[in-house]
Amino acid sequence: MRARNAGRRNSVRLIGVACQRIHAMHPDGAAHMTQMVSSSRRLWSRGINFLAFAGALLLAPCSFSTARAQSLGYAPAEQSAFPQGYVSGEAAPADEDSLLPERLRRQIVALDTREAPGTIIIDTGNTYLYYVLGGGRAIRYGVGVGRSGFTWAGVQTISRKAEWPDWYPPSEMIARQPYLPRFVAGGPGNPLGARAMYLGSSEYRIHGTNDPTTIGKFVSSGCIRLTNEDVTDLFSRVNVGTKVVVLPKNAPLQARSAPAQPRRILTPLPGGRQAMNVPASGVN
Repeated sequence: MRARNAGRRNSVRLIGVACQRIHAMHPDGAAHMTQMVSSSRRLWSRGINFLAFAGALLLAPCSFSTARAQSLGYAPAEQSAFPQGYVSGEAAPADEDSLLPERLRRQIVALDTREAPGTIIIDTGNTYLYYVLGGGRAIRYGVGVGRSGFTWAGVQTISRKAEWPDWYPPSEMIARQPYLPRFVAGGPGNPLGARAMYLGSSEYRIHGTNDPTTIGKFVSSGCIRLTNEDVTDLFSRVNVGTKVVVLPKNAPLQARSAPAQPRRILTPLPGGRQAMNVPASGVN
């Protein structure tokens, strides 16, 4: 660019010298040459203006799109524009369980708890969610929980349920990460996944995810996330008003795989009568 500008200045300087010589020799011709130079400068200026105008026209759609997106509360859907543990614009794979280690897969376990059947217990330290069945058993799900500094504990109730929920990042999250979008429509690429259960009037939710690799990790801003398969299963079991107990990170629950239900047999007695059902393990 500098070389081009220098060349242009040299050309103008040479033309000026030529004009002076012509003026000395032919005054009328010099005047004509001066007019030509002046016209050339005007044409050059108009050419520059035209190029600038054309460039503005080419950039206008992008600028309009950006302005329109900002007016609607959207932000660029780039991976860097989402908080840790969130993925933009991609759906979770169909077989999510295949991505999870055995301990994080949905299963029935033995659980000693005083909570009533239907209660949800979040074992933050072990990244488990339990749905209490009663009779010393529960369904255990692997979950992702709050990252360092964002874990919490307490008792809440489910205040609302939503299928394929829209995502409105809380103001606290936006204050920490101003680049976040203000709204993401529900769908396979939404960070909240297939279902969401809102906890009281808080900003916390139990929800799905389009990134199953975050299950079993401390990644969120306090929300509890499950795979889309698991959150859909849990969603079908709970109602608005369900109690949710979130345990501190340093107070993990101790649970074990539930034993198979004992097979019961009938023991024949004299006279054709039968004894009460007795577990097979209790018969020698």
